Amino acid sequence: MNSMFSRRQMLQTLSSGFGYLAFSSLATAAAARESLDDKPTNPLAPKDPHFAAKAKRVIFLCMRGGPSHLDTFDYKPELIKNHGKTGAFRGSLLKSPWEFKQRGESGLWISELLPEIGSMADELCLLRGMNTDLPVHPRAMTQLHTGATQFVRPSLGAWTLYGLGTENESMPGFVSINSPAGASQEMGSAFIPSVYAGTKVGGSGGRGGRAMRRGGSTSTVPDIRNSGLTTKQQRTQLDFIQRLNQEKMQRDQHQPGVEGVIESYELAFRMQSAMPEIMDVSGEDEATLDMYGINESATSAFGRQCLLARRMSESGVRFVEISHNGWDTHFSMDSKIPELCEQIDKPIAGLLTDLKQRGLLEDTLVVWAGEFGRTPYAQNGNGRDHNNKGFTTWMAGGGVKGGFSFGATDENGYEAVEGKCHIHDWHATILHLLGLDHTQLTYRYAGRDFRLTDVHGNILKDIIS
Repeated sequence: MNSMFSRRQMLQTLSSGFGYLAFSSLATAAAARESLDDKPTNPLAPKDPHFAAKAKRVIFLCMRGGPSHLDTFDYKPELIKNHGKTGAFRGSLLKSPWEFKQRGESGLWISELLPEIGSMADELCLLRGMNTDLPVHPRAMTQLHTGATQFVRPSLGAWTLYGLGTENESMPGFVSINSPAGASQEMGSAFIPSVYAGTKVGGSGGRGGRAMRRGGSTSTVPDIRNSGLTTKQQRTQLDFIQRLNQEKMQRDQHQPGVEGVIESYELAFRMQSAMPEIMDVSGEDEATLDMYGINESATSAFGRQCLLARRMSESGVRFVEISHNGWDTHFSMDSKIPELCEQIDKPIAGLLTDLKQRGLLEDTLVVWAGEFGRTPYAQNGNGRDHNNKGFTTWMAGGGVKGGFSFGATDENGYEAVEGKCHIHDWHATILHLLGLDHTQLTYRYAGRDFRLTDVHGNILKDIIS
């Protein structure tokens, strides 16, 4: 059996009806199921954290392309004064075209482009001293997700699911919404069992995710329905296949790949009823839809994704990631950045508000991040280049201090100089908030114990409430 057999392939298999098998061969399947013994423990069952957790689940808002921290969350009055000057930079310094205002009782400085998120300032913990290794999109995005730039490693979502399991046996524990076609490594499990990999839902990583605009969005989960067989027939069929899998395990003694396939088949079967129900937002009231901006053209798609993230988190999904593309603003930033900010502003504020109203924000860690930031100097006259030396991410809920700013870049916003937070530190802190010791969350592979943070990682204790 192939340990990388995906849940989509399993849904396809269930949906197709195993046409090559005659139902006469399945006559004994029900009896076979009753005799299944030595069934492996469900690897997705909830697990105790290493210590008391602040957060139970994560919603990761991934802004692809490198959002400009200088035009969103990192206010630089000196950059305004230095506008047009040259020096050690490769171009003239460029101030933000937009005003920053102090928001909430905490007085966090946030761009005028994000008024709705600004209204939630007292829930935000800004990490303004971020830095990563490379200013190259693919490698930086891979490091953001896996901690590595060169090697295939398990993703943050996969490590989280491996460490904690999931609270809903009928849903994937790790869901990636609107991820790009080439993001398999970012949501993959690498060498840990494939059952911990992310399940892709809808879209192709676009800014709005056109596929996510449709009704209840069930069509964005491939092969979720079987038009040829009843549920009872599928169950009988699956029992027979699982019996064959069990016999192989008994022959080979140790087959972790087959164990993963067995559980993934069962999960795919259960998903057929659970997933469409959770993805159908038609039962939400108008006030909720308005809160997420679902009835407005600019915010409809991303708003729907944020609402789905809330519904999935509420149902027990451990880790939900949403992708929003287009933040690579080398030019035309005066028109692109406002458009991008408009698309995410109301939906994200709606998500935070909704989670708070439902009592979920206190144990849901919401994370906003891109792979790096942008330079303080101009590129193409009206754009900014890649900058891995200093940028901003933020967290909310899940045990972090609200209305708090940690770390800083230099006066022009080029390089982190205070409260430096490398991606390894960021990962270590997220795991810590989930009750996981990043040095103890390991997996034995190729003769050594691997972990998300490799041999690095310092917990940002100053941001923990």
